[in-house]
Amino acid sequence: MTFRISLLLSGLLSLSLVDTAFALTLKPFKDELFAYPAILSTEAGGAYTVVDYNEARDINKRDQVPERRVRGNYISTGVRKAQKDVSLKTEAGTIRHFAVGKTEGAQVITIYLHGQGGSRKQGVDDFTFGGNFNRIKNLMVANGGLYLSPDFPDFGENGANQIAALIDHYAAKSPGARIFVACGSMGGMLCWQLASNSTTANQISGLLLLGSLWDENFLSSAGFKAKIPVFFGQGSRDTVFPVEKQEGFFRSITERSPGYPARFVRFETGTHGTPIRMIDWRETLNWMLSVP
Repeated sequence: MTFRISLLLSGLLSLSLVDTAFALTLKPFKDELFAYPAILSTEAGGAYTVVDYNEARDINKRDQVPERRVRGNYISTGVRKAQKDVSLKTEAGTIRHFAVGKTEGAQVITIYLHGQGGSRKQGVDDFTFGGNFNRIKNLMVANGGLYLSPDFPDFGENGANQIAALIDHYAAKSPGARIFVACGSMGGMLCWQLASNSTTANQISGLLLLGSLWDENFLSSAGFKAKIPVFFGQGSRDTVFPVEKQEGFFRSITERSPGYPARFVRFETGTHGTPIRMIDWRETLNWMLSVP
C-alpha cells in the first residue's frame, strides 16, 4: 500500500511539474503577423541572428497611418478592460504606472521602461510601433500575467530606486512570478542599474535591451553572476547607439562567460526605434522562460 501511495504521489508531482512547464510557455497571439519576416543569417547556434527589415513592408504596409496608427488586424483593444492607471506609494517616491492584467497572483510579469522623452503612456499605446505594445499587453493578460509601464523621475539612481521598489511590490503580490524588464533606448541605463542591485537582480528573470546602450559594469554585476538572460535588439542603422558597439558588448558577455544565456537580433537596415516595433515578444519571452 505504501508503495502504491508513493507511486501515486510521484505521478501527481510529475503531472504538476508538466503543468507548471506548460503554464510558463506563453500561448500565441497573432504570431503570424509578428513573427520575424525573414532570417538573413544566424551564428552561435541561433544566439546571434540577422533579421530582414524593410520599411516599405514593416511600416508603410503594416500601418494605416505610418508610425502613428497600425492597421486594425494587428491589435485587439479589448485588453483595455484589464488596464488601469494607478499610483504606488513607496519609500522611493510615488510611482505612476499602468498595470494591465493580474496585479496579484500573476505567473509572469513584464515591465517596459521608456526612453528619453517618453512616459508611462508610451508603453500602453495600442496603435504606435506597429501594435507591438498591444501585443505584449494581450500576451500577458491571456497568460495570467501582468504588464507594467511606469513613469520614473530620471535614468539615474532615483529612477532605478523607484523601479526596484515597483518590482519589489509586485514580486510580493505574485510570489514565484517570472519578471522580465524591457528597456527602450535610454531606459537601458535603468536595466543595467537593476542588474547591479543584488536584491533586484535575484527577482529578475530576464532583461531586454531594445535599441539601447551597453554598460561594461554589467560584467561584474550581481545580474551577470546570476546569469540573468539578456536579449539585445538593435537596428543596423541606429545613429543613437551604434550597432557595432552593442554587438561588441554582446560578444564580450559570451566570451567572458561561455554559454551565457544572451541573444542578439540585428534588424538589417533598421533604425533606432525598430527593435520596439519588431521584437517578437512571445518568441523572446518563451526563450527566457525556458532558461532554468
